Amino acid sequence: MKANKVLFITQEITPYVSESELANMGRYLPQAIQEKGKEIRTFMPKWGNVNERRNQLHEVIRLSGMNLIIDDTDHPLIIKVASIQSARMQVYFIDNDDYFQQRLMKTDENGEEYADNDERAIFYARGVLETVKKLRWCPDIIHCQGWMSAFIPLYIKKAYQDEPSFRDSKIVFSLFGGDFKSQLSENIVDKLLLKGIEKSDVEGIIKPNANFEDLCKLAISYSDGVIQNSEQVKPEVLDYAREKGIPVLEYQSPETYAEAFNNFYDEIWSQGKEEIEEEEF
Repeated sequence: MKANKVLFITQEITPYVSESELANMGRYLPQAIQEKGKEIRTFMPKWGNVNERRNQLHEVIRLSGMNLIIDDTDHPLIIKVASIQSARMQVYFIDNDDYFQQRLMKTDENGEEYADNDERAIFYARGVLETVKKLRWCPDIIHCQGWMSAFIPLYIKKAYQDEPSFRDSKIVFSLFGGDFKSQLSENIVDKLLLKGIEKSDVEGIIKPNANFEDLCKLAISYSDGVIQNSEQVKPEVLDYAREKGIPVLEYQSPETYAEAFNNFYDEIWSQGKEEIEEEEF
């Protein structure tokens, strides 16, 4: 049984931001998967260095207007969209004045990491999921790429598990070599909590100095498959996935990754369906 719909939630896509391993993957993987016959949707944050005029971004009024409450503060959700004509691919952008406008990606102009990067990731995760709900689109596979998407698996498996758009979705989380150096906020758990999420669900980050590795492990805990996207990733994080019995696709060369990823999606989707069929039988 094959997966038909794939949702890509990433943090960088070229040409909207400079080329990088993650940005190139964000650009070319969805196109390759679409060319293999799957229906796709793609999301990224609307970083302050994304040139809206040059890239022809425009706001989608029917999807914008919601307020997301994080740490007892309302944050308006703005949705924009642009097209990569050569790939016949639309990209949805999650925007907000506080978190993204006039601000770069991980670090500021002086190379200092933003203190609220984890909170920005929370807003991004919830913004994507609320937008997909409004689109009334039900992905079979949700592929999360980059630390900005690391809270997605938790939210889907706990806070959004009964939502029709995500009830049957399987989650794949990609591991990249790059990370952020700072620790998560001391009150990160309070910011994360929504109906359906208990503190026991996020115990891996309830500790002083929780870091990038802990964030990846949290994402893995609620994922159905893990992909090693970079040649060099933290081995203890990969070992953590294997110890939990989660399928792991090891590093693939640029020449073969599209075919390998496509097959991995089908494998993860098929396993879920086989388990349901066995229970019904």
